[in-house]
Amino acid sequence: MNGDKDYYKTLGVDKKASEKEIRDAYRKLARKYHPDANPGNKESEEKFKEVSEAYEVLSNAEKRKQYDSGGMFAGAGGPGPGFGPFDFGSAGGRPGSRSYTYSGDLGDLGDLGDLFNLFGGGGMGAGTGRRSRRETHKGRDLQTDVTISFDEALSGITIPLTVSGKSACPTCKGSGAKPGTLPKTCPTCGGRGSVSQNQGPFAFSRPCPACGGRGTIVEDPCETCRGSGVVEMPRNIKVKIPAGIKDGGKVRFPGKGEAGPLGGAPGDLFVKVHVKPHKYFKRKNGNILLDLPVTFPEAALGTTVEVPTINGKVKLKIPAGTSDGKKFRLRGKGAPKPKGKGHGDMIVTARIVVPRKMTAKEKELVKKLQEMEKKDPREFLQE
Repeated sequence: MNGDKDYYKTLGVDKKASEKEIRDAYRKLARKYHPDANPGNKESEEKFKEVSEAYEVLSNAEKRKQYDSGGMFAGAGGPGPGFGPFDFGSAGGRPGSRSYTYSGDLGDLGDLGDLFNLFGGGGMGAGTGRRSRRETHKGRDLQTDVTISFDEALSGITIPLTVSGKSACPTCKGSGAKPGTLPKTCPTCGGRGSVSQNQGPFAFSRPCPACGGRGTIVEDPCETCRGSGVVEMPRNIKVKIPAGIKDGGKVRFPGKGEAGPLGGAPGDLFVKVHVKPHKYFKRKNGNILLDLPVTFPEAALGTTVEVPTINGKVKLKIPAGTSDGKKFRLRGKGAPKPKGKGHGDMIVTARIVVPRKMTAKEKELVKKLQEMEKKDPREFLQE
């Protein structure tokens, strides 16, 4: 390496650090020193610039190789203006103004793109895309609980719900403006919803303080919602619970949450499902479990019995000599799998039933059977 700057030291990583270690180190430091997290702090601004400059080089395999070999930035101590995707040049060509912009695709940085959305409404100079106004003023997400039967959970069901929360104002249709009038373009931001703010060598986009990032201003507000575009009122909707839902599972319904202010996008509705227990079926993941009572004669001699399933009865052969706890698998007779990918299995467990009360004749027959038994089942315990 040459020059006065040690990029590895700047990021606090070893020279043999992996791409992930470099990325994680940069993300941590960028969060710490981001100007929006330290407004007016010149030292933080400079530190943010340094760690970004170091990441710019070390995150690129070719530039890192050149840097490590000393064939780069000789005597300069760092990249020149406009080097790589990060540009420390003039903001929009305005004289006397400098900005920190990223001119590439935020997707190139992987999850680091999220970092630039943490501050200032998601904008960093002209090089990054800002969230739409509808997304910025999205309505609140809602959650509700429903209880359905075991069979309904397996087959799926459409149920009516009453959802309480903010809905679009019926008088102004969510615009916030008095009927017969329209919101006007914000004179401060020109309808963009954001304004540029310089902080030392950086220029950041922030939501417009005059319109709150909406891009419009309501001069003659609706009397019903007082200009907000939303009112508190219940809504009756229908939601479809998918087949195979488990107890405690959640279903997301996009756009069914609270309405966003002044025409903003609605939030989402999350429905948590509670499933009532069945009188004899149980469920384990995608399998349906059933304990099947079997008499001693049936277990000893073998038989064929009818077994209930979620789709009707089927015949099951119980072989002679079946012991208590023996399991039988019925393929494809279990719960529906997500996204229509078939069904699980049904697991039938034989449970030998011993009569609690017997008639005198039954006792006599059992005693004769006992006398005929030649092998002691506990013989191994005496060895």
